[in-house]
Amino acid sequence: MKKLVLLLLFPCFVFAQKQPAAVPATVYVCPPCGSSCDTISFSKAGVCPHCNMILVDKNKKDSLNEKKTSICFYLYDGVEVLDFAGPMEVFSYAGFKVFTVSKTKAPLLSQGILKIIPDYSIADAPQADIFAVFGGNDEVAADDPEVISWIKSRDKTTSSYFSVCTGAFILGKAGLLDQLQVTTFHRSIENLQRAVPSAKVLKNTRYVDAGRIITTAGISAGIDGALHLVAKLKGKEAAMIVAQHMEYDKYVPEQGLVVR
Repeated sequence: MKKLVLLLLFPCFVFAQKQPAAVPATVYVCPPCGSSCDTISFSKAGVCPHCNMILVDKNKKDSLNEKKTSICFYLYDGVEVLDFAGPMEVFSYAGFKVFTVSKTKAPLLSQGILKIIPDYSIADAPQADIFAVFGGNDEVAADDPEVISWIKSRDKTTSSYFSVCTGAFILGKAGLLDQLQVTTFHRSIENLQRAVPSAKVLKNTRYVDAGRIITTAGISAGIDGALHLVAKLKGKEAAMIVAQHMEYDKYVPEQGLVVR
């Protein structure tokens, strides 16, 4: 009788042993931002409703302690508002450290409308992982030997470059676009080609990722280029979360040209 009972119960024992262990639910937290939301946990991926930073897996503790990617936004009188404001939204939501620099700390006027007070001047600006420049009255910077010399002086400590619209002319004047495939504002393609004859300036291209340097077409294209850079550094999911949070439904991953 005991043998019969054991035989009947044996499949139950086997079934019980083969059951996979319950997978604990993923807990998401806000990256350290210095606010009270640093202590709040969330059950789903997304954006922190308090500071707008992308939530991360709590178990990935190392990622929470990593140094934030820093981006220097170089601005000047007459800079195009959306050229820098769009990417600034993207990088801010993605948790990057963004700061603004101009030749001096004097207030700037963007498109004759928006007053901007730079965080730093070229005399005291800290180093950054990424250097970003934007369009508008770009000759203010491109034709200033002191500014171009300053950009060149930081090259060894700059990991990558990012330009929007005619901001590419500033990088070109600094000798950073030589021999590369690049793009710029659609009405400035031929002018950039003349300014940097060794480069191949592409038409009808939302952005060009040439490895160390990403150039984008005009104005709103800067948002796409910025999202591409977020995807490159943090993954496509992170970029999609930012795009959804911004309600930017135009974003199509990999719609630009990635050279290498």
